[in-house]
Amino acid sequence: MSKKLHIKKGDLVKILAGNSKGSEGKVLTVDVHANRAIVEGLNKISKHTKPNAKNTNGGIVEQEAAIHISNLMLIEPANGTPTRIGRKRDESTNKLVRISKKSGEVIK
Repeated sequence: MSKKLHIKKGDLVKILAGNSKGSEGKVLTVDVHANRAIVEGLNKISKHTKPNAKNTNGGIVEQEAAIHISNLMLIEPANGTPTRIGRKRDESTNKLVRISKKSGEVIK
């Protein structure tokens, strides 16, 4: 059984801690087992690479690093404010849906 996280791929999030604190970005990938996510354009690191087929010269490449899920907060699509996430069972489909703790609206 897979774990349920409050962050999904494609969500707009705000970073709560670290060098990129206060920045907002879109989630590119989520690693459920490590509880980490990669956010587009944020938490950049410099990686030293050897020459290979993709990068013939090698050198220093800048890329995004994973951030722990607890340091991310979802931004509500409706009004653009950070909010906590809850889960509620939808009466019509009988499935769990994510809801905003601030407004109570369902988050797609």
